[in-house]
Amino acid sequence: MSYMNSVPRAWRERVTKYRLIGGRCKKCGKVFYPYRGSCPRCGSDDVERIELPKRGRVKYFTVVRSAPAEFKRYEPYVVALVELENGAIVPAQLTDVDADEVYEGMEVEGVLRRYREQGEDGIIEYGVKFRPVVGGGGEQ
Repeated sequence: MSYMNSVPRAWRERVTKYRLIGGRCKKCGKVFYPYRGSCPRCGSDDVERIELPKRGRVKYFTVVRSAPAEFKRYEPYVVALVELENGAIVPAQLTDVDADEVYEGMEVEGVLRRYREQGEDGIIEYGVKFRPVVGGGGEQ
């Protein structure tokens, strides 16, 4: 099979970085995620797509100890609301950290990681997760 005929390989090698896309209201200045056609604060439809920063802090989090069937093998895992440097809030899974090491205010950065596989021979889905910033500050 040639390289051009290997879809999974092409996607694995193509994805070298990611972009986290949100929106900004031109009327009131609200920055939000995910992008939508109207502002969640003022309702204006004068919004633009923007690339969001990749760093932020854990605002709130919870530990999932009883996951849906397709995520059982990842138990326990942490999901959080991450407040990015520009104020946008992103719901995301945390990675590369033990559940008992997570705290509100922890500095994190977005990374592209595997979410799940659609069966043993199925499509591998990737998306943004957040991990602790190496040498990150913040008090517990």
